[in-house]
This record gives sequence, C-alpha cells and structure tokens, in this order.
Amino acid sequence: MTAPAEADVLIIGGGGAGCSAALHLARRGARVVLLERGLVGSQASGANYGGVRQQGRHPAELPIARRAHALWRRLPELIGTDCEFVQTGHLKLARDEAEAAELLAYLEVAASHGLRLEFLEGPALRRRFPWLGPAVLAGSFAPEDGSANPRLLSPALARAARQAGATLLEQAAVTNCRPDGDGFVVETATRRFRAARLLNTAGFWGGQVAAWFGEPVPIRPHTPNMMVTEPIPYAIAPNVGVAGGNVYLRQIPRGNVIIGGGHGVGDPAVPVSRPLAQVTLRAMRRAAMLVPALEGVSVIRSWSGIDGMMPDKLPVVGPSGTTPGLFHAFGFSGHGFQLGPAIGAILCELALDGRTETPLEGLSIRRFLAPRGVTPA
Repeated sequence: MTAPAEADVLIIGGGGAGCSAALHLARRGARVVLLERGLVGSQASGANYGGVRQQGRHPAELPIARRAHALWRRLPELIGTDCEFVQTGHLKLARDEAEAAELLAYLEVAASHGLRLEFLEGPALRRRFPWLGPAVLAGSFAPEDGSANPRLLSPALARAARQAGATLLEQAAVTNCRPDGDGFVVETATRRFRAARLLNTAGFWGGQVAAWFGEPVPIRPHTPNMMVTEPIPYAIAPNVGVAGGNVYLRQIPRGNVIIGGGHGVGDPAVPVSRPLAQVTLRAMRRAAMLVPALEGVSVIRSWSGIDGMMPDKLPVVGPSGTTPGLFHAFGFSGHGFQLGPAIGAILCELALDGRTETPLEGLSIRRFLAPRGVTPA
C-alpha cells in the first residue's frame, strides 16, 4: 500500500454530524477527508422520522439543541437548501395524569434553557387541535420546533462540504485506525490516510472506533420502526409526540402521515435493517388513539435504519478519554437528527481550537470508562 494521503482532520462516518463537521472544517481552511462505509446519510441520519425538536430533550442535550435550532433556521444560507425544514411546532401529548405531570415538570427545565413552551389541557387543547382523540388529556406545545426531510440533510451538507474543499469518500469502509506519532493513520481496503486529528461520527459503529483506542462502551444497535400512510385530508400541522415516546407522527402538506414507534430488526455487520409488520400495526393503533382520523388508513411503506443506543440514551460527545486528538460524537440513541448541524460545528471547534463554548457536561465518554485497575462488568 502506498504512503498515506495527508490531511489535517480525518472523519469516520458520513451522517449529519460527520458531514456538518466536514463543512465547518473546510470553511475554516482545514484539509478534511471524510470516510463513509456506505452512502452519506444512509443509516440513522437518513432513515429517521424527520423530527426537528428541542422539547423533551435531556438537560445535557438542550444546549446543543438550542445551538442546532439556530443553524436549522440558517440552512439555506449555509448549504443552499432548507431540507424542507418547517417550524410547525412540536406538540407533546399526555395520555394519563402521570404523563401530564411529566409535561408540567419539564416546563421549568425548558425555561432554564430559554425554550418557550405552552401547556394546554381541557377545552383550550381541543380548540387548538380539534383532531385529537379523547385519549389525550394534555399537551405541551413548542412553537419553535418542527420537522424536515431526513433524506435531504446529509447529502446537502456533503455537497456543501465538497464545494468548500473537503474530500468525502463513499463506499470506503474503515478497516483499521491507530495512533501514529502525533497523529492517526486510518485504513480502508485500498487506501491509507494520515491526519493530526480524528473525528469519530460513525453512529452505531462509533463504538468499534472507540474500542480501537481502549474506550469500549456498552452501545447496542437501535432500529426504529418507521412508516408512512396514504394521503388523507391535511389537518395535523405540528410534529406530534407523546410522553414516554412510544409513538410519534407528523403530516406533510400533500396529506401523507409519517409515523414512528417501536423497533424493527437489523444486522450491523451487513449492514441491513427492516421493519416488522406487527410493530407497524401496534404503532398505527397508538397513532389512531391520538388522531382518530387515522383509523383504517393504509400504510403504503415502512422502513428502518441502524443507530447506536447508549444505556442512558445520551450520546457520546467530546474528547477521547485515552487519546489526544481524537473526538467522539456517536450513540445518539434515536434522536440525533436535529442535533447534527450543531454537532459538526462543535467538533470543528474542538479539533481546531481545542475547546467549544457549547456545554458538553454529561456527554463525555469518560462516564463509561472504568476507574484505573477496575474491570468493567
């Protein structure tokens, strides 16, 4: 194999976070090479539901979500397209008193981060959203949130990154990476690359990259079960979720309703994933309890993808705990789509400046590292 191609920063993984990082780095003049095992956005970043929400996020994620929200609003300026992002609002619903209490408790969390929410119940909720069924008791509405087309984001970020001078290579699975002096060498089946900085944005497979550097984490594959219905009369303007998160839905203007809930099956070694018919039916029943107009509506397509799920459902974001120059952003546990543009900006700052103003407390990989001399269970 020939001598490695030189870069300033290497990126493993071409989802929203990796492509955003490539764009921000290239615009600051860095030589960037991104390696993607399939096509950009072919797994979690492109196969998700398309929710662009801040509401309901863990406090550790809210600073990133707030930064991401500002970037979503600037997408046409940044990458030449809005990726069908629309601020429809996000309506989170409660189906019993315990879930209503959960929504009320979150109002204070949101307010502490500058996120405006409106709590609705009784006649006020019905007047605002008359399509809701009797199973719904209350709701929390986030007017700044919305949805976008996940099929568009990563390719658009990749296109803008290439225009800015980054090199993005698809069908380039990484077979090995290792420290090399004051940098890193990354290998594919046919080429080698070397850089002083390495970004791990490999989704579920980010766990393998971390393990190569002595940082094994308890990540597992997450395969969300997704579907879309035939068109029905347009009525559901907001992106809709529930306390507990077992079903979520949104309607696009031409009438189709996109619904998620439950899990399909997948094999990350291939990689391949597929939805399950019984899970799809269960999610449709739950959706029809929220919106009775969905009763008897036909599902015309279903799908899944592979993401990485962490035990605490929080991603790993930040510097390596073992290796200077290595930075992680993986394991987004089914809710990384909205965060992707900001994660890329944060990784750019970490790689080039050694710091970021966006708080990352609670997201470090160090939370999974055993104390010295202790073997992980």
